Amino acid sequence: MSESFEKIKVSKAVIVEGRDDVDIVSQACDALIIPTHGFGITTETWSVIEKAYKEKGIIILTDPDYSGEEIRRKLTKKFPDAVQAYVQREEAFLKEDIGIENARKETIAEAIEKALALQERLSETDDSTEEVKKQVQRVSMKDLAELGLTGIDGSYKLRSKVCGLLGIGYGNSKTMLKKLEGFGIGKEELEEAVRKCKASEKSRAEFSYR
Repeated sequence: MSESFEKIKVSKAVIVEGRDDVDIVSQACDALIIPTHGFGITTETWSVIEKAYKEKGIIILTDPDYSGEEIRRKLTKKFPDAVQAYVQREEAFLKEDIGIENARKETIAEAIEKALALQERLSETDDSTEEVKKQVQRVSMKDLAELGLTGIDGSYKLRSKVCGLLGIGYGNSKTMLKKLEGFGIGKEELEEAVRKCKASEKSRAEFSYR
């Protein structure tokens, strides 16, 4: 995104972890932003999130680390229809700290837009016929291996880039399979994402040699 970045307008509430997250997310989007203040979510905060969930819908945007994923699971268990937005670890890393507050506002806006687009597609899939659903070829562990997303040197890096491009958040190969199925992403779309990531990496490598 360019320097003329404009905040995106989001009708749903965005759930983050702390005050610093609120500051950077508010630079990325015009939305109601609710912090959980860590894992020990108070009764009052639960009530606020529940109200937002029922009246506006919510987007969960927690840190891409272990505690952030635990908070995400805790929130999702209570609010199963929440939109899941992810920022990749490499985009949220500063010195030894991993957190949404370290990400660029452009990165956060893109993560939210991808999450909303995926959610919209899921809604369309739910309304479609079984015949349309069958047209999406499910991805297997063998497919991941053939695409270089598991089992070889560099799999972690490629898997991270592909997950980021698809907007589904990083995971190991088993987690990735579950997310691909959950978001209705088939083999053809995955192959295209891998091609784009490899092409981007090749372009960067060629540029660095000039």
